[in-house]
Amino acid sequence: MVDPQPLDPGPHPGDRSDVDLLHEIGRRIASADPLHAVLARVVEFVSSVVPCDSCFVYVLEDDDLVLRASKTPHPDVVDRLKLRVGEGITGWVAEQGEPVAVARRAFEDPRFQAFNELPEDRYEAFLSVPVRSRGKVVGVINLQHRRTHEHSRREIQVIATIGFLVGAEIEMARLETENVELSEQLETRKIVDRAKGILQRDLGVSEEEAHLTIQRHSRQRRKTKKEIAEAILLADELRKGRT
Repeated sequence: MVDPQPLDPGPHPGDRSDVDLLHEIGRRIASADPLHAVLARVVEFVSSVVPCDSCFVYVLEDDDLVLRASKTPHPDVVDRLKLRVGEGITGWVAEQGEPVAVARRAFEDPRFQAFNELPEDRYEAFLSVPVRSRGKVVGVINLQHRRTHEHSRREIQVIATIGFLVGAEIEMARLETENVELSEQLETRKIVDRAKGILQRDLGVSEEEAHLTIQRHSRQRRKTKKEIAEAILLADELRKGRT
């Protein structure tokens, strides 16, 4: 087993009581920050408790596991790479809700799924643990090692505990993001509806024709429907200001 590195600062995690460790996990993770900030702290803490060469956090969104955080920079892959539930070791863990620890030649495991974008695919050891909230899997934490590594029972339990604790935070952050997106959609709908009303009045067209007009200009000008609608509202205000 690889000796854990000390937390910053403090004694080795193995020398700390379980209560101290749980307190440290809660202190570092609990927050009302956006999802990416929460996941960045998860990666940081996991890597400090169980030293590893790679740490990924996948978040379950609909039927896909989306890579949302990484210890090593992967700007072209984070927020883009997706796995189906049941696909690869990560997908198997999400589907079964059970951790998987492979000490050597993880890439030969029959469940393994390789991605050309990730050099970590050739790492020897692999630990994958589900992230839970209210009894359901909401994500997966993966640790990888370049060399063979026997994950101890304590290491697996600690990462599993982090998975339990961070699950609620991930759900809260994700719901906040969804609420913001929903608010933006409602605001866009209000603006588009007002713009349609102006077109109906000025052009003498139906609501459907007004909507198609906004949609057509959106495609032609490569602008969002909201931007086209805002331009219509501005033009109407300027016209009224001159009368």
